[in-house]
Amino acid sequence: MPCRTNPRHLLSALAGVILSLLAGCSAKGPNFSPPDPVVPTQWSTTQDQNGIAKKAVDTRAEPDAQWWHRLNDPLLDSLEQRAVAGNLDLKVAVLRIAASRSQEQIARAQGLPNVKAAASYDRDQLGLEGVIKANGGLPPVVQNNPSAAAIASQLTQPINLFTVALDASWELDLFGKVSRSVEAAGAQRQASEEARSGALVALEAEVAQTYVQLRAAQLLRELTKSILDDQHQLLELSKSMQTHGLGRQTDVEAQEAQLAQTESQLPQYEAKIAQAGNALAVLIGETPGALNAELAGNGRIFELPDTVSVGLPATLARRRSDIREAEANLHAATAETGVAIASLFPDISLGAQYGVRNTSTKYLFNWASRFYTVGPSVSLPIFQGGALTANVHLARAEQEAAALEYRKTVLNALSEVENALVALDQDQAFTQAVKRTVEASDRSLTLGRNAYHSGIVAFTVVLDAERQSNQAKIQLVNAQIQQITDLLTLYKALGGGWEWQSLPNDATQSAEK
Repeated sequence: MPCRTNPRHLLSALAGVILSLLAGCSAKGPNFSPPDPVVPTQWSTTQDQNGIAKKAVDTRAEPDAQWWHRLNDPLLDSLEQRAVAGNLDLKVAVLRIAASRSQEQIARAQGLPNVKAAASYDRDQLGLEGVIKANGGLPPVVQNNPSAAAIASQLTQPINLFTVALDASWELDLFGKVSRSVEAAGAQRQASEEARSGALVALEAEVAQTYVQLRAAQLLRELTKSILDDQHQLLELSKSMQTHGLGRQTDVEAQEAQLAQTESQLPQYEAKIAQAGNALAVLIGETPGALNAELAGNGRIFELPDTVSVGLPATLARRRSDIREAEANLHAATAETGVAIASLFPDISLGAQYGVRNTSTKYLFNWASRFYTVGPSVSLPIFQGGALTANVHLARAEQEAAALEYRKTVLNALSEVENALVALDQDQAFTQAVKRTVEASDRSLTLGRNAYHSGIVAFTVVLDAERQSNQAKIQLVNAQIQQITDLLTLYKALGGGWEWQSLPNDATQSAEK
């Protein structure tokens, strides 16, 4: 008796072969391990020349995640909240996360079975008549039999072929091509999430810096108006002295010229106030000018905190979003190397098809019209002009470049923190020196006015003393503003500010709909 093959037995045998192959194969390419950044144990700027820690910097505590609260300004706190909720760049970053999650899902789908339904209609001319003629035509016994001749004539005519079937295919990930692709997509999703965190930190710093600039311009405007009041009084004094013959007209003209020069500074402060207000409105997702009424008022000088928590250099790599993003990019590049190496190996797939086929729709779904096919397929790259090998070399080069980029990012982060600490320390010393200058200039101006009123010195002495005093006052305000700017730069360099505002799940879910 002929041996008949049972399809179930065939599938069982194929499954056994696949399991044995899976046991002997593994993902190709290098396995990723998080890099260990080389960082110093302490910040060099936080130690004095004797190695003693400076009191103004606390390395034992991590930076406050909501560091802008240290400025004690409720309006700034509100602006930060509104910026997180309404900033358009931040919303774009969330959409990129949603896109990267979709890419990861697509990569995972490559390792799952693919099932689809298909229906087709074909009108076929099989060409049997030509085959019959090529072999000497129909035998005489068929030609002389009307029934047989009719059947032969029907077979040589075009036929209709109706097919309804289910197709299934599954690419076996024996060499890790799919798993490495999923790993790379997951790392790229992580990189997009870290990029969003970095955008959040940059946004918070920009809101705070712009707000400080606005308050600084308002303060300088008020200081300039106060200087103008003093200059008007001095102008009246010079006019009075000239009227009573104790002064000269040139003294009056000189004072009027100095007063006009001071007045010319007001428009630039007004422009800075308007520009900063417009910038803040855009940062929170509003139209320019929307915050004008809310931001109106006088400026202020923000006080520095007694101590600034900076943490240790070892914690910077886990806190800075750009370092975490560079690490995720390195992870993705490492996984892509595995994908390129796996492409050198065969692709093995399982395919199956089950359906019905007939020349008539009347009998299409008859049990006798069923058919099926099942079996594996192997695709082995033999010659592609060196493209696959070049792709491996390209992936390895990109992996090495990502590793160097990670090291560069760590060094830049360390440098930014050290530079911010140096600037904050030196600008504090500079501010103290300017304060002494202001005190000395005020004393000099008072003495000069008294001496001029008594006719002891010329009016030019008073003008010089007044000019030096005004310049010192403006310089002091700018120095104090620079200190706050240094503090904000330090907070941004430390990388804190993203921990308190985790990515909401509904944000990406709404983007994925």
